[in-house]
Amino acid sequence: MSNSRPLHRGAHIASLTLAVVLLAGCQGSGGTSSSREGYFTWVDDQGRVQHSRIIREPEPETEDPRPDPGHPSPSASDEDAEFNLENYPDGNELERRGYVRPGEPQPYFTWQDADGNIRTSYYQPDTRSDVEKGRIKPPVQLTPASIYQRSDSPDPVVEREGGDPDAFAILGVEAAGDSFLERWAENCCEAFGRGDVEDWHSDREFGLTVDDSSPAHSFITGHSHYRLVRIPAGAGRRDFIMRLRSFAREGMFVPSVAFLDVAMKPVRIVTDLVADYVPETWHRRGYLESFIPVFPGHGERWMVIFTRDEDLRGQTVIEDKRGPRAIEHSRLGELGLAEIRER
Repeated sequence: MSNSRPLHRGAHIASLTLAVVLLAGCQGSGGTSSSREGYFTWVDDQGRVQHSRIIREPEPETEDPRPDPGHPSPSASDEDAEFNLENYPDGNELERRGYVRPGEPQPYFTWQDADGNIRTSYYQPDTRSDVEKGRIKPPVQLTPASIYQRSDSPDPVVEREGGDPDAFAILGVEAAGDSFLERWAENCCEAFGRGDVEDWHSDREFGLTVDDSSPAHSFITGHSHYRLVRIPAGAGRRDFIMRLRSFAREGMFVPSVAFLDVAMKPVRIVTDLVADYVPETWHRRGYLESFIPVFPGHGERWMVIFTRDEDLRGQTVIEDKRGPRAIEHSRLGELGLAEIRER
């Protein structure tokens, strides 16, 4: 009896040691397996919960991070540099492509068809402006012209002593008191009669006819029939843009415009208009079109439309389906006037 108790105690210690060793082995193998494997849970077609093991690929061994002296690694600036002088994109071309650079995927949108299928459609971005799409009207471009107007400076230009007397003529500077506007105003327009006057119509386009019955006057630019138009005035009257059309019919009346103040004295003359020609159609004749600003808020109360001898000696050359042809300029013609309102 005394010998059996120590043997039983030794067997118990040996069993405990074996359990600890087995437990440590299980924990070690379990830790290694969990680092490579995982499980996901899913439900089969019969409603039973299933478990499947995920087997991950072993991670590749990392290369030696030490740099090779013979092959230096590129700097961060080289890796981040997307453009240079050779491949820098053209802004206009990039905008035309919808800001999609070569190699980049096209933008797309997803949608659902009638059968419930989800579909994907690629598209080209529309980079046109609202003017190009026709949503808004383009801004009015004023017609280039020669403009003579009163100077805001009260001090005349004075020549220096010892200066070249021809310097002003060479530079195109007119002597004080001898400007084109002042010479033009010497015989115009205080004596104009106000019997044949056309009032301005802001709400619609209206026509004027320059014919043999129209009043005539000898301007310094030549003898011409003219039409006188009264510009509306008032505290709430704002400046506006006039659209002036001269229709071709047995010749073309090339207009010039003089703006007068309330005393019928010239304040501005617009001439040498570089008008655009609009070809004829089946329902209207061709015409020259000009856009001229009008400033009733700056004292302009009257408008005189006339032509010059210089314009009568010229002609307008156009090209239509019959080929190029010349339209002779005339002292008579038909005009169309309208007020352009810009938002």
